[in-house]
Amino acid sequence: MKNIVLIGGSYGIGLAIAELMQTESKLFILSRTAPQTNVRHTHIPFDVTADELPIAQLPAVIDGFVYCPGSINLRPFRGLKMENFEQDMQINFFQLVRCLQALLPNLTASSGASVVLFSSVAATMGMPFHSSIAAAKAAVEGFARALAAEYAPQLRVNVIAPSLTHTPLADKFLNSELKQEKANERHPLKRYGQAQDLAEMAAFLLGEKGRWISGQVMHLDGGMSRLLVHS
Repeated sequence: MKNIVLIGGSYGIGLAIAELMQTESKLFILSRTAPQTNVRHTHIPFDVTADELPIAQLPAVIDGFVYCPGSINLRPFRGLKMENFEQDMQINFFQLVRCLQALLPNLTASSGASVVLFSSVAATMGMPFHSSIAAAKAAVEGFARALAAEYAPQLRVNVIAPSLTHTPLADKFLNSELKQEKANERHPLKRYGQAQDLAEMAAFLLGEKGRWISGQVMHLDGGMSRLLVHS
């Protein structure tokens, strides 16, 4: 069985990934709260913004790594302070770098480890009120391409860039029928994302079927970043 490490996998996209991969992988979920699930896994309490990564509790060989923590900090640029940009960079990018540097020996010990990171449609499209999160996620995309080039063929590194997806993090944007209807209409495919949509792509990239893919940003966004549909 492959050893898969999920940072922040106790709910939402991370938990959906764990549910998909539980039969073929040994899962290590590092998060502040234990997942409320019957998925077979090892839970290790971990706050990515405060704790040292518990390397001693993880296997010496890691075949897959997924970094799920993120933020949705939407405000007009004039209302943002430097600490808002710093907070978004910390959770989305700097802590990701810290975790990957700590896990690099374990990942390169694998015969072909896969790293899956998350960006946002806002890193590609110019969207109002997204300046802070767009900057942080664009950093993730550039970093992933550079890392994929530097560590090929030992590591495969790919990014999933979704549009609005129904997870606890995005609940305030989808907590009424009216908001859901408007979110559906903004997408060419006329629906917003579900955690399962992203989990299936992550599982593909982590598995053998994705073994010839690296350095890519996979746009799972209902067509938003690439299609202009006339109403």
